[in-house]
Amino acid sequence: MCKRISEWVSEASSGKVAAAGLLIFVLFSVLVLPGQSAAAEKYAGSAGSPDQSFFYAPANLYRMAEAYGVEGRQAYVRARFTFDLAFPLVYTLFLATAISWLFGRAFAPHSLWQRANLVPLWGALFDFAENASAAAVMARYPLRTPVLDVLATAFTPLKWVFVGGSFILLLVGVVAAVRRRA
Repeated sequence: MCKRISEWVSEASSGKVAAAGLLIFVLFSVLVLPGQSAAAEKYAGSAGSPDQSFFYAPANLYRMAEAYGVEGRQAYVRARFTFDLAFPLVYTLFLATAISWLFGRAFAPHSLWQRANLVPLWGALFDFAENASAAAVMARYPLRTPVLDVLATAFTPLKWVFVGGSFILLLVGVVAAVRRRA
């Protein structure tokens, strides 16, 4: 199944599609991200945010929920099901298509490197899982949400590893494509 998904993404990833993904990513980052960050800062303050952390314990998640207050927790949940549904789609479109396009030029067609385009998809999957589990904890606070509180703390570093890894793969693709062309 992963092979079929990877091949489908590769087939859909022309230079124009990757460029469009880049443009959407840049526009979203410039026009939407700053406002969303400012709104998050308003309720998070010095408490931090689960999705901007790398490691945190369930106890930290509950401290954040307490610090946000009722209005902040409501805003957090709302953001997870609006902005944080859109942003992973935006960065995944860019990363998956750009990696596919670059790796298609850099490596042999049947190389396992062609499946590197799945890495951003895993990042988005863990991002969505993190958002859902952390939002559930925030929505239920002050009640405890066993299992989901632990899952949120596991999904966050996995998200960052796969999203960060995607950007590293993007650089690898640029270097490999330039070297192969030269």
